[in-house]
Amino acid sequence: MNGIRLAFSWLTVLPVSGPDEVDRAVATRAIAMAPIVGIVLGAAAAGLMWVLGTAGTSFALAGLIVVAALALITRGMHLDGLADTFDGLGSYGPPERAREIMKSGGAGPFGVAAVIFAVAVQAFSCAALAGSGRWLAIAAAVAVGRVAVVLACRRGYEPAPGSGFGTLVAGTQSPRIALPWVVIALAAGFFAVPGRWWLGILAAAAGLIAAGILVRHCVNRFGGLNGDVLGAALEVSTTLALVVATFGSR
Repeated sequence: MNGIRLAFSWLTVLPVSGPDEVDRAVATRAIAMAPIVGIVLGAAAAGLMWVLGTAGTSFALAGLIVVAALALITRGMHLDGLADTFDGLGSYGPPERAREIMKSGGAGPFGVAAVIFAVAVQAFSCAALAGSGRWLAIAAAVAVGRVAVVLACRRGYEPAPGSGFGTLVAGTQSPRIALPWVVIALAAGFFAVPGRWWLGILAAAAGLIAAGILVRHCVNRFGGLNGDVLGAALEVSTTLALVVATFGSR
């Protein structure tokens, strides 16, 4: 239960208190439970989208509201991680300089562009999915983003120098934890797009693969894994899963 409590405490603003002391053992369990947080948030996002659509709100506006709600309930930290990661990648300096830019607290042009693009694409993808009745695809994409976090913390990646959160979670997830979540994500994709079972699977797989490529590049570029990279992996995975799930929705 400490792992689940810490997962909700870390990943949401819900009034759930984590354990008094957090070490790598507890952090390992919390990251392993991250997809459960994703399932809850995904169901809430799809439900809110349905409520707004039923109330007569345009799906485009509803999509923007849902993405904003997800940002609020997660403290905006994943979008912040996305911005910091792309600012670091865009610096073209040595790893030390890139990490310094990521910790600066501000958002540069690369980061701002990445956040605007992600928010816009997610919002309009949600609108397209809602318009075609693919409600489960919205929920599944949000959950897939949290599965990407588990994969990013797989064994073999070292924490980036000076990364407090990375030191807690990098390399903590074994294949026996990560692989079942991948199977569950693909299984959810099977049901996510009515009449096109293969498309939902493709969406989940594309999101996870893209996040994996990004994480590997960032680990090599920054000299290890940190919390910003996890946020970027989550947002990239969710965004791509949403986009692929919209194919053929018109």
